[in-house]
Amino acid sequence: MKRTTRTLVPALATAALLLPLAPAASAAQAPVEAPTTSAQGQVETKAEAAAISRATVINRAKKWLTANGGKQVPYSQSKTWGGYRTDCSGYVGMALKYGKPGTNTVGLATSSYTSKIKMANLKKGDLVIDPVGSNTSRHVVIFHKWVNSNKTSYWAYEQRGGHGTDYRKLSYGLKADQYDAYRPKKY
Repeated sequence: MKRTTRTLVPALATAALLLPLAPAASAAQAPVEAPTTSAQGQVETKAEAAAISRATVINRAKKWLTANGGKQVPYSQSKTWGGYRTDCSGYVGMALKYGKPGTNTVGLATSSYTSKIKMANLKKGDLVIDPVGSNTSRHVVIFHKWVNSNKTSYWAYEQRGGHGTDYRKLSYGLKADQYDAYRPKKY
């Protein structure tokens, strides 16, 4: 056994030294997509983290308004629809094509997913997030457009408790509250 070990160790060391000299993979070989891990431990491939257009995010958000037999997808922190949680952060994860079941609201407010911006700079598909508190008080919505040029309220898509998917006028983040504007890194 010792003789095998002595023979095997030099052989492995030689192979390790020669490995960098091996020819590179041919262009005909398909690249292997390496997964990455999100801040919440979800595994995302580079394709899932790939860029998405703002129009696609809005179109995906609209689908849940009528996806349940012509009705909105009901809210739940424990159920899924199409593999995504049907709470506010799962809904945003779906709209932005993040890994299923979607990260949580606190995760969406981290630098892994977004960058904080000024409320006045919101564009279609940006997020307004309150990451503070418990799972019953944190919230995230998808900004669509300003209601008026004074920017006193805006139209947003959201998944809200007791209702489900909604499109309504909001003013979160425009008054003294815990909401801030965030731009997804996927744009």
